[in-house]
Amino acid sequence: MAQTATITDKRQFTIPVEVYRKVGFREGEKVIVTNRGNKMIVEPAEKIISRIAGSVKLPRRFHGMSIDGMIRKAKDEHFSKKRA
Repeated sequence: MAQTATITDKRQFTIPVEVYRKVGFREGEKVIVTNRGNKMIVEPAEKIISRIAGSVKLPRRFHGMSIDGMIRKAKDEHFSKKRA
């Protein structure tokens, strides 16, 4: 089922509610945006991480952390090295 959305001047658009529900998106969730040819693919980040789980070893410093926590910690580490 095709849906229509309008892209704003800030390059934003609203995901139609039927698509949002069918895909299982949640408010505030991280997504991965990629392109294949002239198509845009938007996938929940957690589903992609689940798909590749086990193929890449998680560094000890990230054990027990949420995805958002890992991202925050990695950014903090990255930018603290740049400032040093």
